[in-house]
Amino acid sequence: MMIRLVEPRDDAEWFRMRDALWPGLPTTQHQEEMAGYRCGRSLAVFVADRRDGRLGGFLEAGSRPYADGCAFSPVGYIEGWYVDPDLRQQGVGRALVEAAENWARGRGYREIASDCVFENEVSFKAHHHLGYQEANRLVHFCKPLNGK
Repeated sequence: MMIRLVEPRDDAEWFRMRDALWPGLPTTQHQEEMAGYRCGRSLAVFVADRRDGRLGGFLEAGSRPYADGCAFSPVGYIEGWYVDPDLRQQGVGRALVEAAENWARGRGYREIASDCVFENEVSFKAHHHLGYQEANRLVHFCKPLNGK
């Protein structure tokens, strides 16, 4: 398995995995966000190349002005991280994260942060296993405003 930056030939596989990570996201939103990664200077997408024309995972990295629990600004940020089920617990996720950490270091960031939804126990455990420490717990609320 080779970890490398995403290339235009990877779009169908990258889209497939994004849709698995964020099911229900409209196709147009996936396409817009993918295009944003292509032209962003402080963004990078790493992929796990199976070397048979298919990919087995991806990690979208960016930067944010700040992140909960971080002391420095800006910080590298893991925006999305996915590994196909058949490749999990084989070091692919770790290799993707290490690529993102090296990318962030190379840009002078002193910290990198990430998040996961509360219910995603697999992601929570994977983050801890790779040395990430929980910084905060937050519950988000939303209320539709229906003309009243």
